[in-house]
Amino acid sequence: MGTNVTEIHAANERYAATFGDKGGLSHDPTRRFAVVTCMDCRLDPAKFAGITEGDAHVIRNAGGRVSDDVIRSLLISYKMLGTNEWFVIQHTHCGMQGLTNEAVCARFEEDAAAHGGDAVEAHYIDFMPIAGELEENLVRDVRRLRTHPLVPASITIHGYIYDVHTGRLIVSEEAEKIGAAK
Repeated sequence: MGTNVTEIHAANERYAATFGDKGGLSHDPTRRFAVVTCMDCRLDPAKFAGITEGDAHVIRNAGGRVSDDVIRSLLISYKMLGTNEWFVIQHTHCGMQGLTNEAVCARFEEDAAAHGGDAVEAHYIDFMPIAGELEENLVRDVRRLRTHPLVPASITIHGYIYDVHTGRLIVSEEAEKIGAAK
């Protein structure tokens, strides 16, 4: 087995040994909120948001973007599992900033050319790069949620930027106005 596999197995053994009664946790989050954030390894929502098992739903993807699948997950989180407050948290120095779909596709094409493969499928994916200023992007994503026909006005949607150099969450006043429950 590789080093990562060995380390994950060992970590899981340690975790399972102290698991206690967590198997009895409800799948409904006790704090009734969901977080959408980036998959960046520098972000640990459990630490920066004080979340423990059973507290909240955490949805992660490249850029912390409000994609169709994130909307699907948030709607299930709300309608089936009782969340009534959502946090969209993007971050400074994100690898998705400044990228374009064309640049991502070009990387797949380079790899395909080197290995005799085909990268045509990459052209059918919107990789949702972060265009322009980070806060503008965050506001667009919060607006996308707020204006979705299945998202009720009663859900509060927060917009924050996580600073990777300080660990602080910075509120976006514009996103907060757009995301306020009505």
